[in-house]
Amino acid sequence: MSLPHAILTALLEKPSSGLELTRRFDKSIAYFWSATHQQIYRELGRLEAEGLIRALPSEQPARGQKREYEVLPAGRDELARWTAASQDPKPLRDVTLLRLRAAAVVGTAGLETDLRRHRELHARQLATYLEIEQRDFPPGKDGPQDRLRHLVLRAGIDLETFWTQWLDHALSEFAHLPDTDGTGRPGAGED
Repeated sequence: MSLPHAILTALLEKPSSGLELTRRFDKSIAYFWSATHQQIYRELGRLEAEGLIRALPSEQPARGQKREYEVLPAGRDELARWTAASQDPKPLRDVTLLRLRAAAVVGTAGLETDLRRHRELHARQLATYLEIEQRDFPPGKDGPQDRLRHLVLRAGIDLETFWTQWLDHALSEFAHLPDTDGTGRPGAGED
């Protein structure tokens, strides 16, 4: 149920066409809440049908018209209600952790290479977040909205820092593990 709220948030920040909204999503919200362009367009239709947003009048001809959307008072009220509601944290579901657990019984062959790849991906994402922080949150930019947006970015920075540090630890553990097939016997090519 969070995609409609992500869209309401983005439209309250700036009324946008569907295309502009998908581009803005790709550059910001998608870092922590992903959605395909089709999902966004479908949700815009639902939100409009529910009376939470509306397409602004346009002077362009109807055919091929770029529809710009804005949030209606009912949409703002819904977003405020959702923001204030209590929600439990979601349990962690991570395929890498599950694969490590499985490696304990079937062996570690190939896993170390993928952990190195994951470490590189997390390091790149961390670098991206740090660049965004430097560009978008210079010293002195500390209004209430800026502080909350920066807090969201800091969550991403802290999460990517965690993953790079944890993967460094996991890779150091791999240096002390034999490549086994899960039976305690050496894996293929280690006889």
